[in-house]
Amino acid sequence: MDRLIQPKSVVVLDRRLQLTQALAQAVRWGYLPVNPANGVQPPRPRRKELAFLDQEGTEAIMDAARGTPVEAAVAIAIATGMRRGEILGLRWSDMDSQFTVARVSRTLQTSSEGIIFEQPKTSRSRRNVMLPVFLVPYLVRQREAQNARRIAAGDAWIETGAILDNFDGEPWNGWCFGRAFTKFLKKAGLPHVRFHDLRHAHATLMLSRGVHPKIVSERLGHASIGITLDTYSHVLPSMQQEAADAFDEMFLGEADVAEAL
Repeated sequence: MDRLIQPKSVVVLDRRLQLTQALAQAVRWGYLPVNPANGVQPPRPRRKELAFLDQEGTEAIMDAARGTPVEAAVAIAIATGMRRGEILGLRWSDMDSQFTVARVSRTLQTSSEGIIFEQPKTSRSRRNVMLPVFLVPYLVRQREAQNARRIAAGDAWIETGAILDNFDGEPWNGWCFGRAFTKFLKKAGLPHVRFHDLRHAHATLMLSRGVHPKIVSERLGHASIGITLDTYSHVLPSMQQEAADAFDEMFLGEADVAEAL
């Protein structure tokens, strides 16, 4: 049975509340004159500058991954924008028979206690993601390779239903997968990127192709469209120009636009 635990953000907030309440009790007992936690504002975290792969870089990674242990994971990440834990937590039962949609209902995390499954961070993280046709051959090859390993392993095979298994049926440990991905990039002579950057590549490519940010936000499982717009604002300037051009063509016509320029 999957082990479900509270999201980390909930645990952190709960601990802050407990500390505040404990200090308030100390004030009531006369041990402290005031509650030092009152009015405390946590520092705002600095946003890290994200590395974005363009289409050429994304295709280079996909081509190099062909035939490697990380092939299916790379293809799924680029095709869906799922998080690493969501991909490693996928089971064949989460896919329909034709591989047209995937259901995200759990995320795999690696801790000192081993592999655990968490509930997705928000209700919007629990979602159905439509799959592009180009992903189907990757899933078929992964299933065939897994079936061959299952037969070869015999009674030693551990049946978990995981799409991405650690060669014995068990889900792939996140730390081990991270090392395997880094090793793959180095062996292929590709620049180092995080596996998470493939998620950013998915979003960037979708937005640059004119896919509505609302749809991109739903595919990524963001809590709100505002997160999507803030994170991928680098794509928006070109979209702003396209919007202006579209209005010019509607109200001026191509000939008048050319004359006005």
